[in-house]
Amino acid sequence: MRKRKRILFVINPISGGKKKTAFNKQVLEVLDLEKFDPTFKITDHPNHAYELGKSAILEGYDAVVAVGGDGTINELGSAILGTDMPLGIVPEGSGNGLALYLGIPLNESAAIRRINRFDTVEVDTGEINGRNFFNIAGLGFDASVSDHFATETIRGPIGYLRSAINVLSNFKPSIYRLVIDGKEYRKEAFMISVANSPQYGNNAYIAPQASINDGILDVCIVKRFPLYLLPKMVFHLFNKSADQSEYVEIIPGKKIEIVRDGKGPVHVDGEPVEMGEKLEIAIRHKSLKIIC
Repeated sequence: MRKRKRILFVINPISGGKKKTAFNKQVLEVLDLEKFDPTFKITDHPNHAYELGKSAILEGYDAVVAVGGDGTINELGSAILGTDMPLGIVPEGSGNGLALYLGIPLNESAAIRRINRFDTVEVDTGEINGRNFFNIAGLGFDASVSDHFATETIRGPIGYLRSAINVLSNFKPSIYRLVIDGKEYRKEAFMISVANSPQYGNNAYIAPQASINDGILDVCIVKRFPLYLLPKMVFHLFNKSADQSEYVEIIPGKKIEIVRDGKGPVHVDGEPVEMGEKLEIAIRHKSLKIIC
């Protein structure tokens, strides 16, 4: 009898504001149990998914699956980065940017059926001041929103929108010095996003031309714009046309340095992290396998 592949499902019970009490039962109904032997573990503290991923390597699992949002994917992906172990995704976050880009269904059963195929793709990963990111990292307005959202009692898109409105009321653009592949720029920006994939999540595309396996990061500089144009800017995001706005400049690069006035929040795949005034960013080409 052929040996079944051992898969560890790492479940974030609070991601996306969704209950996951019936998830294990659903996996046992949908997953091909002749091919796969599933184990389930639930995260209960920050960085727990990372710890479980590291343990999965030592325990000889054949794959790990992030059942959560981009933050859970980040922790679990960081744990297995540089190994041959593939990462599966069952999208359960507020935005699910990476999953949407990869075409992984948001429906739980459909996402589990993708794992049955066990097809993998090699993707690029980014690094910012020693922290890994797989989708998008950023500073400025979106980082401040992520920082606020971390304390929001309402999860999901509604909570994120509420955080964005609260931050927008008194947010000011900053001056940044950037060095991208050796070329220096000085920009006043509302925010700067460094994109490995095109979208934040919920089909909001900040870097429509970005590719997750081209060995390049897209540095998206959103300039100061009149507040009355906010609806148009939002339209560009959801119409995959942000790169056509006069207030958005996108510069591709592999090695990036950003210097700002002082320390502050940076979002790393949507999770706020306090970092210093100097940010050093690089890309690792095709460094992670994802089941899709």
